[in-house]
Amino acid sequence: MLRIAGIGVIVAAIVIALSTYTVDERERVILFSLGEVRKVDLEPGLHLKFPLINNVRFYDARIMTLNIPPDRFLTSEAKNVIVDFYAKWRIEDVGQFFRATGGDERVTEDRLAQILRDGMRNEFARYELTEVVSGERDIIMGAVRDEALETASALGVDLVDVRIRRIDLPDEVSESVYARMSAERQRVAQDFRARGQETAERIRSRADRDRTVILANAYRDSEEIRGSGDAQATEILGTAFGADQDFFTFYRSLLAYRSSITGEGSTFVIDPSSDFFRYFKDPAGRGQANGSP
Repeated sequence: MLRIAGIGVIVAAIVIALSTYTVDERERVILFSLGEVRKVDLEPGLHLKFPLINNVRFYDARIMTLNIPPDRFLTSEAKNVIVDFYAKWRIEDVGQFFRATGGDERVTEDRLAQILRDGMRNEFARYELTEVVSGERDIIMGAVRDEALETASALGVDLVDVRIRRIDLPDEVSESVYARMSAERQRVAQDFRARGQETAERIRSRADRDRTVILANAYRDSEEIRGSGDAQATEILGTAFGADQDFFTFYRSLLAYRSSITGEGSTFVIDPSSDFFRYFKDPAGRGQANGSP
């Protein structure tokens, strides 16, 4: 009796196992009935099925990565570039996915890879090499994704994103690009030097002009000051001469003596009775140059 009960439990467990299945929230599920699609995208949780009549296929609903081997593409200048890129995709409509690809992820990735290669080829042919290398990657990737979305939708998948890992140049292209970039940098450097020299000449000319103007103004001011000083000196001397003629004559003679007798052994070839020595003979200066009282 116990043996029969044990067998019944085992049979019941087998029947339950064959009659139930669990759907994970990370999965997409198709329920088949005698080989035909009965239900798709069942809710996560425990579900029942009829053994031998129904069967279930599970597919990953998470975002998957499609790694595409690096390939060569031509730019608008007929220059080769080696592009390493990848795509992110996920199953959007599991029923359409099964009908279009038989539910084979490898078939899906092969078709997506071909679609993306064609899109890359078309987009790269629109740009020059410098644009591709320098800053048009996001535009190219967006255009490739937009172009591939409709075809991907026909496969029942959503093309989430397309990204470039690396763009390499063949050796012969690298050398020509380097030569072109070097020539461009030299041209820019020469342009900067020419503009710098032009600015320096402009500054130098302005400085020379300002120097000339400053010197001319300074000379003019100095001449004006000197003329004013001479006028004041003449006025002072005239006033002094008019106030005391004898003192003025004496003072001028002292200045003449100091300027003429500048050291030991000074020699004069002059008549002793000349007016120059009048204050040596008559300190009061009232005598005449010929010595008469």
